[in-house]
Amino acid sequence: MKLFPQLNQSFLRRATNFWTFVFFIVIIGDFITENSFDRAGLILLVAIFYTAFLAIYSAEKEFKRWHESNKTMHPGEMYVVIWTILIVGLLAANLYLKEKYELPAEVRASYIVVIGILAITKESKYLYKQKKKR
Repeated sequence: MKLFPQLNQSFLRRATNFWTFVFFIVIIGDFITENSFDRAGLILLVAIFYTAFLAIYSAEKEFKRWHESNKTMHPGEMYVVIWTILIVGLLAANLYLKEKYELPAEVRASYIVVIGILAITKESKYLYKQKKKR
């Protein structure tokens, strides 16, 4: 049984990777143009697509795990590591270059969502393994 029968996991993974790449490019572009993408509403628009695909992909993957049909291995820790590198890099560059860049609220919120999804999926994986031991 699939949570989203019309979307397969491979498509969701590719879409999530695509929107991650697009979001990172937009964030870096926003930094370079001193928040012009944020003022234009582009950050919010891309953040909506990114977080939607990430949430759907993560939910589908967890659903499959619990129904014992998840055979793929795509560690979510890499998303957190890459996000952290991006955020720390932007903040460091901002300090070093003495720019007037303000990290948009949507970027901060998306980073928190990524960490939250990782925490939830890690807990779900732990609970699943505990269930399998019984």
